[in-house]
Amino acid sequence: MLKVFITGASSGIGWALAEYYAAQGAQLGLSARRADLLQRLAASWPGQVICYPLDVTDAAALRAAGDDFIARLGAPDIVIANAGVSVGTLTECADDLEAIRRVMDVNFFGMAATFSPFIAAMRQAGGGRLVGIASLAGIRGLPGAEAYSASKAAAISYLESLRLELRASAIKVVTICPGYIRTPMTEGNPFPMPFLMPADVAARRFARAIARGSSYSVIPWQMGVVAKLLRLLPNSLYDRLFAAAPRKPRRPLPP
Repeated sequence: MLKVFITGASSGIGWALAEYYAAQGAQLGLSARRADLLQRLAASWPGQVICYPLDVTDAAALRAAGDDFIARLGAPDIVIANAGVSVGTLTECADDLEAIRRVMDVNFFGMAATFSPFIAAMRQAGGGRLVGIASLAGIRGLPGAEAYSASKAAAISYLESLRLELRASAIKVVTICPGYIRTPMTEGNPFPMPFLMPADVAARRFARAIARGSSYSVIPWQMGVVAKLLRLLPNSLYDRLFAAAPRKPRRPLPP
């Protein structure tokens, strides 16, 4: 029976992935800050879900959750570091510095803290998948998104380093860079979102990439073409094209 641990499972992509794997009969460890929503998922899939209400920036809480999951079910087959936050930020605004720190802590440090408790047990068990949900926003810096772009760029590089580190083991490191997925995180975007994809459709495609052990996947594929083009643009042309692009709204992040 498949064993899967997912962070950020209370909404959006995390919720959709939890529902997908639960429907496949998997045993799930689900973490998020909103315990009531985790319990709703657990009630929908009785006997399949263990809930871990926590903040991924709390490494000690994640370590305790990982130890508990392993003690109950053994090493996971799949660990998905999905928890993330997104908000417009401007470095010139002193009030945004805390938001910048929070975005980096959740999106980057939280990913490492999610994987850390499981690697030794997965090595001993002979393999598995460590899956990081990054973003196309990490390919090139977006205006008004200093923190989000930086956090996802850090995640992409971190996952690549981890993949190299674990290459000699049977643990696969999977980097998934979503384009625009219809979730609460994208609801407030005041700009067009090409190739916008429903979360349940995205979850199925993510799961296929995870099953293959793909080292790097852009979903949907059309946004992968866009990403390759953006990487090739010289800075002068990129700056002219994107300097006036719409910004994600600045707003307080939840505590």
